[in-house]
Amino acid sequence: MMKRRFAPALAAVILAGCGPLVQLGGNAPAPATLLVLRAASPPPEWRGPTALADTLSVAVPDVPAELQTLRLPVQVGPAGVQYLAGASWSEQPNRQFQRLLADTLAGVGVPVLDSRSGNVAPARLLTGHLREFGLDVRGTPVVRVRYDAQLAGPRGGGTVALRSFVAQEPVASQQPEAVAAALGRAANRLAGEVAAWVKG
Repeated sequence: MMKRRFAPALAAVILAGCGPLVQLGGNAPAPATLLVLRAASPPPEWRGPTALADTLSVAVPDVPAELQTLRLPVQVGPAGVQYLAGASWSEQPNRQFQRLLADTLAGVGVPVLDSRSGNVAPARLLTGHLREFGLDVRGTPVVRVRYDAQLAGPRGGGTVALRSFVAQEPVASQQPEAVAAALGRAANRLAGEVAAWVKG
């Protein structure tokens, strides 16, 4: 009887001495730096009323499976993707890209409404698919961003404008911060082209 009562207590002591069996977040050490994506210029402060007919909302883009992560994809072959060692975004890239687009549009005078606010419906909606957002090492290493945009509105207009945007930048180093900086430059250039298209 004593042996039966003693066995669970002994097992608990032994397991406690071994440390945790499962580590939250996996066994990989936390990255030294989290990568961020920002618009080249901060959006202007809001001033005065705006006509609803001029407003626009920017949706978070859809992404393929390899971009539904905080890791940075590397295209290594026609059907092969790896992830850059030591690279981790602070937030999924499609959400950061959505804010960069919204800030860039606001910077050129387009009134952008927060897509999370259900109180005011925008006149137009910019949605899209972020098809590429990573490093390509199949030849000379480059980062590439591809965004397939859909611009709907004004409401009741019955039309949708479609256009694909692609930007790429060479990379001299494949260190995470250098790759993220190149992606930031490419994304900002692409966002500028989207802003010109939306305004036009």
